[in-house]
Amino acid sequence: MDAMIYTVMSGANRALHSVEVHAGNLANAQTDGFRSELETAHSQPMDGYGYDSRHMVSAGENAVSGDAGVLTETGRELDAAIEGEGYFTVADASGERYTRSGNFKVDAEGALTESGHAVLGEGGPIVLPEFSSVRIGEDGTISVTTPGSASVQAVDRLQLVRAPAADLQKDPNGLLVARDGQPLPAADDVHVIGGHLERSNVSPVAEMIATMSSSRAFEMQMRMFNSVGEMADAGNRLIRG
Repeated sequence: MDAMIYTVMSGANRALHSVEVHAGNLANAQTDGFRSELETAHSQPMDGYGYDSRHMVSAGENAVSGDAGVLTETGRELDAAIEGEGYFTVADASGERYTRSGNFKVDAEGALTESGHAVLGEGGPIVLPEFSSVRIGEDGTISVTTPGSASVQAVDRLQLVRAPAADLQKDPNGLLVARDGQPLPAADDVHVIGGHLERSNVSPVAEMIATMSSSRAFEMQMRMFNSVGEMADAGNRLIRG
């Protein structure tokens, strides 16, 4: 009975964590470029003398799904999507971060941003001159046409990177970072499609099923906990005679 309590309570905690992860995925089913999270867990023996028969479920760090989302044509010049593997590079106060969202905007100073974060190119943060039109090429090169001129001027090239999903994790803001904390090397073979956006890779049906499964697992753990209590009461009554 004592040994079962560790398994039951840690299992219930893992089930609650699973519900939170899948609920977060569902909440971002319409977020462009969103990468769904995968909860991980493993069995862990209890430390200490006499606890060899006691095991608990230990939650690991969430993993990131590498599945691609659907590409949708928008026709907007500043939209871009990555076909296949790869990520755009942005910057915040903590350094380089990575994203699949290419819903770029230009602020009042001409800086290219994504959700308020500076978009990085080969020369650092990308700043566009005044333009009448802009084009994002397949290799990530950003070209503009200036007002009163028909000539096309290449401004910079998006800093594109590639990494297996297993080597990435999310920061508190939902952006991707390398698990080892180091910047990812630039990749020249990442294919960019201008005028498109990648939708979230979340499958609402799969997430709903996973949420219901985790909820049932929590209920089962609670029934087991009640059974442990009943067995403990029965044992106490036997000891009292």
